[in-house]
Amino acid sequence: MTTADHRETADGADTTTDLLVGGMTCAACVARVEKKLGRLEGVTATVNLATGRARVAHPASVTPQQLVTVVESAGYTAELPPPADEHGTGTGTDPGTDPERRAKGAGVGERGRLLITAMLSLPVLLLSMVPSLQFDYWQWVCFNLAVPVVGWSAWPFHARALKGLRHATATMDTLVSLGVLASFAWSTYALYFGGAGEVGMRMPFSLVPEAGDAGGHLYLEAAVSVPLFVLAGRYLEERAKRGTGTALRSLAELGAKDVELRDGGQGERVPVSALRVGQEFLVRPGEKVATDGVVTDGSSALDLSLVTGESVPVEVGPESAVVGGAVNAGGLLVVRATAVGADTQLARITQLVSDAQAGKARIQRLADAVAGVFVPAIVTVAGTVLGFWLGAGVEPAAAVTAAVAVLVVACPCALGLATPTAFMAATGRGAQLGVLLRGPEALERLRHIDTVVFDKTGTLTTGRMTLAATTVVAGEDTDAVLRLAGAVEYGSEHPIGRAVAAAARQAADGGRLPSVADFRAVAGVGVRGRVDGIEVAVGRPRPDTLLPDPLQQALDDAHARARTAVVVEKDGRPVGVLAVGDTLRPSSYSAVRHLRKLGIEPILVTGDGPAAARAVAEQVGIAEVHAEITPEGKSAIVAKLRDEGRRVAVIGDGVNDAAALASADLGIAMGGGTDAAIGAADITLVREDMQAVVAAVQLTRRTLRTIRANLVWAFGYNVVTVPLAATGWLNPMFAAVAMSASSVLVVANSLRLRAYAPPRGGHRSAAGQDGPAPRSAAGGAPASHLEEIR
Repeated sequence: MTTADHRETADGADTTTDLLVGGMTCAACVARVEKKLGRLEGVTATVNLATGRARVAHPASVTPQQLVTVVESAGYTAELPPPADEHGTGTGTDPGTDPERRAKGAGVGERGRLLITAMLSLPVLLLSMVPSLQFDYWQWVCFNLAVPVVGWSAWPFHARALKGLRHATATMDTLVSLGVLASFAWSTYALYFGGAGEVGMRMPFSLVPEAGDAGGHLYLEAAVSVPLFVLAGRYLEERAKRGTGTALRSLAELGAKDVELRDGGQGERVPVSALRVGQEFLVRPGEKVATDGVVTDGSSALDLSLVTGESVPVEVGPESAVVGGAVNAGGLLVVRATAVGADTQLARITQLVSDAQAGKARIQRLADAVAGVFVPAIVTVAGTVLGFWLGAGVEPAAAVTAAVAVLVVACPCALGLATPTAFMAATGRGAQLGVLLRGPEALERLRHIDTVVFDKTGTLTTGRMTLAATTVVAGEDTDAVLRLAGAVEYGSEHPIGRAVAAAARQAADGGRLPSVADFRAVAGVGVRGRVDGIEVAVGRPRPDTLLPDPLQQALDDAHARARTAVVVEKDGRPVGVLAVGDTLRPSSYSAVRHLRKLGIEPILVTGDGPAAARAVAEQVGIAEVHAEITPEGKSAIVAKLRDEGRRVAVIGDGVNDAAALASADLGIAMGGGTDAAIGAADITLVREDMQAVVAAVQLTRRTLRTIRANLVWAFGYNVVTVPLAATGWLNPMFAAVAMSASSVLVVANSLRLRAYAPPRGGHRSAAGQDGPAPRSAAGGAPASHLEEIR
């Protein structure tokens, strides 16, 4: 069972309710529950076998309790989840209602049943399969050991089969129950009426039925091996399924359990659920940040690897935003809470992953449809096989053996687990890498993408202005000139001024800049002031000023690179040129290169000017560039590409990208972008690393290969083994082993996705070779435009 919720859609017309469904053992159960719920007017349901969750969309007139009643009428258990606690966990506070603990508790019970079954069954298997071990009355010892196995060990299968019979449905449990009872019934007849109970009776073992005295042959090994191997298979299967959901549980457990509030000079530790927006709390070295907030005092480095997958610690200081779940790797921080409970980034990530896992891919719907008629078809085949062999004059023992083998070997479980287990493992691993899939449909569409349309600012670049280059005249010290310029710009609110001041503070000893006297800001020109007795001016070059050749060359180079350049003057004499630009993300070039290797063509579409667009495109290796494009124009370009037969993904972060994201085959939003962009996207990149796009494509392709392999195995297994069993070439005991192994193999194959590692690529240097990341790229708008603003 899994956690769930009950919520209304935006228009209030429909409601989505998640139910915890128990008692489902195969894809036939899934089809049964979906069919029952779908009979209610206006109700559609998606049931996930791997998670035990039913997500139901229904009119407000249909109450959740009615949905529970319908599921129970189908022969399964159903319940609404406990209400979410104040911290937004959604699991309640009662340990007895925690789905994970309940699953583990069930696992303990199944393990005990399995161990007792093994102790009772192994002697029966040995005596039945090794004639040299058989002694007088050995058959009666085996019979007495088999009775509790057939009656107690296999009782869960019998009970669920009877429940299904009452509701006119058949499931995997029906097949197991019929196989066990048929084997035991024949053995009982042979012992009491067929001569198999005589003293000194010896029975040879064969992998296939043989002609001989039908009444003297027992099938107790089949009667005990089927429950033994099916219980073992389901126990291993449940453990493996819990493994596919490990990532989601890890996300839910990342948050801190308590927090130290800042109350004047005193600190008080309280549960995180007691924290409120606006309250300040302390984060000591080694502790987790309790919730999303803004640093009000202190500086440190935060380890975000558990939240976003970002391996490099992030430096934070006053006014820096922090994310709940991050680990403080440095000094003491005071943080003001800006979001708590379900509103935090960690809670939203967890909910997104949970919602994605509740979905169902189209290929899984096909598998579920097949599974819905699979069990009745197998029962029919088994009856036909029995009748055919009896009619052909074959001994009853051989006919019964073939029919039992058909019942036991058939396995719809693998069909039901093939897709959801792979998708659970993939979405969990994706979340660990900072890639959030909205649902299985996004995964299916991403597989076919052949064109990616990139926005520039905030996507390929950071969207933040930084100092790219500093050039000074001979005789001047670079750090000294930057120190003077930064001191004057420290009082400026302009983005270029803030970039210069930030670079100067970073270069200065202790991060302190000298004080400024007579500060003045002239609109459209720049700023000036007196620093250490020197008149310093920073701004656009004056038309009447003749710049020295090095400075003029630096100015021209900045314009060619679409950077904004300002001139620094000391006492009216030009001494330096500072070039400011939007920083290229270190991973952008590597991501574009990897996408090309994957057969995906990158295109740059931006609202910025041609010079800025071309500068970025050249650095990352994009050939097709569209500049000065409006939001409507971006959507038109996407539509044109789709009309040409391309499968288009759009990657953006701003409000101006929302329309293009929504109109593309697949929308990918940067996690640091606007809510409009994230809301229109199918995939969200939590960490601002373009390599996450490559990871998403590779993980998707690997997931779909895994799903195909699972389905090929699930269908192929039944296509091969059922005819073998029907023609008498498969012993029921080995049929039980094969059936149990089929489900375990499917889940184990899906678990391999948890080991996926994203590619690690270099960045292109100025020479165009792989090397250190470029310091900056072309910025938000053409240089001339920014200079006019100043």
